Amino acid sequence: MAPHRFATLTADEAAALIPDGALVGFSGFTPAGSAKAVPRALTARARALHARGESYRLRVLAGASTGKALDEELAGADAIAWRAPYQSSPALRAQVNAGRARFVDMHLSSVPQMVAAGEFGPLDVAVVECTEVTPDGRVYLTSSVGASPTWLQCAQRVVLEVNRWHAPRLRELTDVVVLPPPHHRSPIAIAHPMDRIGWPYAAVDPRKVVGVVETDEPDGVPAFDATDGTSERIAGHVVRFLLGELRAGRIPREFLPVQAGVGNVANAVLRALGSDPDVPPFWMYSEVLQDAVLELMDEGKILGASTTALTLTDPAMARLSSDLDRYASRVVLRPQEVSNHPEVIRRLALISLNAALEVDVYGHVNSTHVAGTQLVNGIGGSGDFARNAAVPIFVAPSTAKGGRISTIVPMCSHVDHNEHSTRVIVTEQGLADLRGLGPDERAAAIIESCAHPAYRDYLLRYLERARVGHLRHDLRTCFELHLNLVEHGAMLPGLRVE
Repeated sequence: MAPHRFATLTADEAAALIPDGALVGFSGFTPAGSAKAVPRALTARARALHARGESYRLRVLAGASTGKALDEELAGADAIAWRAPYQSSPALRAQVNAGRARFVDMHLSSVPQMVAAGEFGPLDVAVVECTEVTPDGRVYLTSSVGASPTWLQCAQRVVLEVNRWHAPRLRELTDVVVLPPPHHRSPIAIAHPMDRIGWPYAAVDPRKVVGVVETDEPDGVPAFDATDGTSERIAGHVVRFLLGELRAGRIPREFLPVQAGVGNVANAVLRALGSDPDVPPFWMYSEVLQDAVLELMDEGKILGASTTALTLTDPAMARLSSDLDRYASRVVLRPQEVSNHPEVIRRLALISLNAALEVDVYGHVNSTHVAGTQLVNGIGGSGDFARNAAVPIFVAPSTAKGGRISTIVPMCSHVDHNEHSTRVIVTEQGLADLRGLGPDERAAAIIESCAHPAYRDYLLRYLERARVGHLRHDLRTCFELHLNLVEHGAMLPGLRVE
């Protein structure tokens, strides 16, 4: 059989092949590895069709959040009808909260299996960024793996963005395996964060590739703000707790692998772990690798990291790409179905660090919705890790919006992680170790250690008037703080938090 030759398309030509209403799987897990040129062309196409009074809205899948060229610009053109499993776009968030776009919030580890099973219907098109595709269908991905191997396997038609900005040697980090359906699945053979079980490429049937779009563009991952005093105090509480666990023998002398979510608090905790001389060098097994991880790897504090996305700013990505002799043996890029898989997380006994939006007095955690109705981003991988980690930790500032919102509330307005999955809650006020505590003890620990002083009296009074039961609640006022926020713009109107 003669080698397959792929057509070269412009981004506009590729976009013209994607019809109204199509289910499209885009590469990307955060902006890392996110498709760029074709989404921009789809945005232009949607605007042109809408100007003529024609419908053009897509059903959009990606590994997690994406770059600005995808969610933000497509949503701005009113071109997203349905989205899963996670997003962080202000424009799309506004449309979801207005009921204009449908959003399906999902645990990230479950997405590839559900798509492969056809639970959302046929995947019409995949648009995947890569550094190279070979005539026999080997697709070498760029800075993330995410769910791209599944999109390539399941899509009826495939468009590839070949991005020349990314180093071809990124394939040396990549470890791709597509898991078979559960009833045909053996144990996942990962017993150490650096174990490799797959191939340096994803695979596609060459006959499905309708064309290749040439690009030359970095991911454009934005830099996080510098850590502030609140983040640093949270980090200090976390490090002291983990050192206590180390001294007690509940964490082994060689430490445990660490998972950390995205954001300033996670970066502050990682830097605090890295700077403490009593914390031994450790491994990471996570879903994202940020600049702070690369810096600690350079310092020798992080020994190596498994991830599904290199969520690095452009300078940090350039640094990694220029020194792959150093990093190729210390970083593994995996599909999200493996990086976030409960089986592997449980086996590796991770320390997990994830952000909470609000926490109630019994330890239920809301990661996704303000006042129970307004979506922020989504649950992402936090449930995959928190439910299965050996040491799950949720972190958050004790207040938000200048003190108008208390993170600690009587009852969560939306629950993403129930009290059975939460063991340690940390704010800048302190740390509540909930292990082995009954409901009244949990409430006392959370209010005393984690609530802002301005809200403690209110929370204690709430419990005093609550109906006696296994969980004490006053159903008439359990959402009083949320109603105040909606009606008056602050949970305790008139309160000034210093």
